Amino acid sequence: MSRPSTPAGPGTPSAPGRPRPLGVAVVGAGLIAAVHRRAALLAGAEVVGVLASTPERSREVAAQWGVERAYEDIDAVLADDRVQVVHICTPNATHVPYAEAALRAGRHVVCEKPLGTDAEQARRLTELAEERALVATVPFVYRYHPLVREIRARRLAGEFGAWYLMHGSYLQDWMLSPDASGWRVDPELGGPSRAFADIGSHWCDLVEWVSGERFGEVMARLSVAVPTRPAAGGPSFSGPAADAGARVPVRTEDSAALVLRTTEGTLASTVVSQVAAGRKNRLWFELDGARGSAVFDQENPETVWLGGADGHRILVRDPGQGSAAQRRLSHLPAGHAQGYAQCFEAFVADTYAAVRGDLTPEQRDGLPTFADGLRSARLVDAVLRSARDNAWTKVEV
Repeated sequence: MSRPSTPAGPGTPSAPGRPRPLGVAVVGAGLIAAVHRRAALLAGAEVVGVLASTPERSREVAAQWGVERAYEDIDAVLADDRVQVVHICTPNATHVPYAEAALRAGRHVVCEKPLGTDAEQARRLTELAEERALVATVPFVYRYHPLVREIRARRLAGEFGAWYLMHGSYLQDWMLSPDASGWRVDPELGGPSRAFADIGSHWCDLVEWVSGERFGEVMARLSVAVPTRPAAGGPSFSGPAADAGARVPVRTEDSAALVLRTTEGTLASTVVSQVAAGRKNRLWFELDGARGSAVFDQENPETVWLGGADGHRILVRDPGQGSAAQRRLSHLPAGHAQGYAQCFEAFVADTYAAVRGDLTPEQRDGLPTFADGLRSARLVDAVLRSARDNAWTKVEV
């Protein structure tokens, strides 16, 4: 199968009839960077190099990944004419300088959220991407579960009627141990919010996108379960520390509880936690409407619960049934489980289609961009202000 031609811009032109794949650089070398790399390769791109935390680490990871270039710094990344897309997978506080440099150099960007550690930073990046007419996306990849698309398609068809209530949770337990730590705990590296900015942002993005309504105001409460943890340079979340070393006060939340109202007046609530024992990655929501309800559970993404006045039924993902949006993302037969990895791969493939100019209107409608990252940053800001002021707080438009 031939690949589509790449657009004009950085990169060496290929011979007629033999278009080159997109050239990609990955900035970051942790767990999520490896996910980005895999998705890039499966989407047909060429990963030409990696930038890690140090030149030595860059060389180590380049050898592990089998890529040609081990970059010493972001300037070296942007000096490589083969690089057309930069994936930024680094600690939160570094997103702005890396993304801004890449955009100013004319590169398309895939940036992990949050775009910045405050809404103003996210606004600046979003406006820069728009000014430069560059593709700039944020991996809110849970939009890419086929049955999430199915629920949304049914909402657009009017199946559920007006929404009466939205509720759910996003629960993990990776911070349960008192010795669990990492850069996310330090607000200088991860930003002033941890649990909500990290995972609550996914819940809000998904519910807004599926329901078609936007949260207009929020009442939030935050809590810290473990008052001190190892310093950020110490043990990671991989397990209890053999030698915990210095401990520091925890200044970012372990859990958050929110009551929200949409701009249409619909009531909503969610609970977010990174200390919920036994919960690994449970993003769950229920949308209750005048004619029907829908429930989605990210840990069981092959089915959704659909409710009506006369009872309920379980809908199974099936590439031969349902909406066109659901069928496009259903790559495996019913009963052969798809999950997070396929969501990420589909998101990256759509990003690259946008870079090539091949994105269909339906695909563009679901692609999360820097504008969605800015929306998320404004929600984080509202949650922090509400918790501080103990008051209902409007979300900036």
